[in-house]
Amino acid sequence: MKKLKVKDLARQYSVSPKEIMEELVAQGIKVENDVIPADMASLVESYFSDLYRKKRSEKKGGGARSSAPAGGKVTLSSPVIVKNLAEAVGRKPNEVISDLIKLGELAGINQPISEANARKLCRSYGFELELGSAPAAEAPAEAPAEPEDDPADLVPRPPVVTFLGHVDHGKTSLQDAIRHTQVAKGEAGAITQHIGASTVTYNGRMVTFIDTPGHEAFTSMRARGANATDIAVLVVSAAEGFKPQTVEAMNHALAAKVPIVVAINKIDLPEANPDQVLLHMQQHQLFSEDWGGTVGTVRVSAKTGAGLNDLLERILLEADMLELKANPKRRATGTVLEAQMEPGLGATASVLVQNGTLRPGDAAVCGDCWGKVRMLISDRGARLKSAGPSVPVKVVGLSGIPEAGDRLEVYPNEKAARLEAERRVAEKRNAQSAASGIVTAEDLFSKLQSGNRNTLNLVIKSDVKGSGEAIVQSLAKLPSEKIRAEVVLNSVGAITENDVMLAAASQAIVVGFHVRVNPGVNDLAKREGVEIRLYSIIYELLEDITDALAGKLEPEKREKELGRAKILQIFELTKGPRVCGCLVETGVVRVGAKARVFRHKQLIYNGEIQSLRRFQDDVKEVKAGLECGIRLDNFVDFDQGDEIEVYEIELKKASL
Repeated sequence: MKKLKVKDLARQYSVSPKEIMEELVAQGIKVENDVIPADMASLVESYFSDLYRKKRSEKKGGGARSSAPAGGKVTLSSPVIVKNLAEAVGRKPNEVISDLIKLGELAGINQPISEANARKLCRSYGFELELGSAPAAEAPAEAPAEPEDDPADLVPRPPVVTFLGHVDHGKTSLQDAIRHTQVAKGEAGAITQHIGASTVTYNGRMVTFIDTPGHEAFTSMRARGANATDIAVLVVSAAEGFKPQTVEAMNHALAAKVPIVVAINKIDLPEANPDQVLLHMQQHQLFSEDWGGTVGTVRVSAKTGAGLNDLLERILLEADMLELKANPKRRATGTVLEAQMEPGLGATASVLVQNGTLRPGDAAVCGDCWGKVRMLISDRGARLKSAGPSVPVKVVGLSGIPEAGDRLEVYPNEKAARLEAERRVAEKRNAQSAASGIVTAEDLFSKLQSGNRNTLNLVIKSDVKGSGEAIVQSLAKLPSEKIRAEVVLNSVGAITENDVMLAAASQAIVVGFHVRVNPGVNDLAKREGVEIRLYSIIYELLEDITDALAGKLEPEKREKELGRAKILQIFELTKGPRVCGCLVETGVVRVGAKARVFRHKQLIYNGEIQSLRRFQDDVKEVKAGLECGIRLDNFVDFDQGDEIEVYEIELKKASL
């Protein structure tokens, strides 16, 4: 296969290689040694072909977009949406948003704006706005109802098993022991923070696991997991028994009306008391078979491996009693477990296929997103040709990031899928417009000045939808009537200039969870007086926001710099994430210490040092003047020349 190079694209379209590279970076596509990844080559060629064809047509037309009618007039339907106005007058949406802020109105790219400001903007761009009815949309071709399944087409399908329970009771570690993997070690703070799915095979039969976070912030994520499952495994520590989230998880499973198997974990601990767990079950109307009830209980240890086979056999027994079947010949339907934006892949969705068979090339709709399935990736990272019932798979090729919990449906063709998605977008937009109306900067400031001085406005950016949702729900539960947090924006992706401008206009703090800061954004934040905080563990984020609301963040914590290191080389490993080879320039770097990564003096990461290595040995710390390998927690987007600042947090007693 011929390699696609940046310089070849530049020559083909008569532009500079720098311009091509800027576009590739903007699309999240990584280039090594001037060569574009082979699996992205056809997509890149198609993208640049469309891009430069549009640019040539705009140039021939004198710079105005074809969507702007001749005679300096534009016709838009009411209410006027920022994106539609930008397209009509040939401007970038962020430019329109910035000009709108100057007029005292706040709106995102898909939000409505006032008629008066829409007319002012159009006049400033040299157009007259005419409000008219929107053109009649082509009726979407609904996914035709398929006939009832022929019993002959129904085949047994693997059971979908959800692990539920309190934080740190061993849900992920238990699955690790079964899968012989190391998932728990890869989670920030050793806490599962995203809903995930995987498969195992036992006695020739496949079982699908869904792991859900145990921290109370992820209530709705656990609820989604329980509703997508056939069997719930309630993991309870033999040393601690039932905890608040244990009861909550149990209620989710009961509400979903699925069989429950209680895994009494950590029986290897000296303080283990399995009978206490049985008593707690009885107190919560969950009657164990050991005490004459119907709920199966299995004593296990993720550490020693004791009881794991018994747990799998019990799961398969419950599955046999359910007689689970599905029709793999139908068009696929499924549930989105998680969704995010990934460099090089674009929007991806982790989907549990529940019926039918999903294949690359299928036209799918997820919520209000659509697309032709470009790639299917298994839980182990392998590309799949198809995914049948009960198979979890990452779907690549959607037009945007769907909501966790959205249904995936396959349509007859791309046109039908696109029309259905557009219909849903329009419905959602109209509903939001009717509910929220127009929000202006004047409205926000007047609220702040009329008694809501203890409101902390937040712009939240997270890596995946579920995390942002969990953060917002946790903030809503903060127990105070005098102080509260108000979320101005909650979205997915890196922190951008638009986020800072919105934060500046609404007097908000930008909070990033497992995300990076785009180049140039920190400088803009300094000019606008906007504070940006980055986190990798939800506990720390919630504690800091709570402290900020109480006005005691600064007295509570103080940073102490430990040392600085410079990245000299990047090592690509056959197993595990990339490691950066560094020179410790000052002080000391230490495992478990906090770390910030700076590129050209701009902050791009704030997290923790996961491990250190000197030659072939793992070490706890490395002093100034020595070289070492550093692995950062949940971050591999570093480059040569980046600087690492290592620090620790000193706690001080708050003065009352």
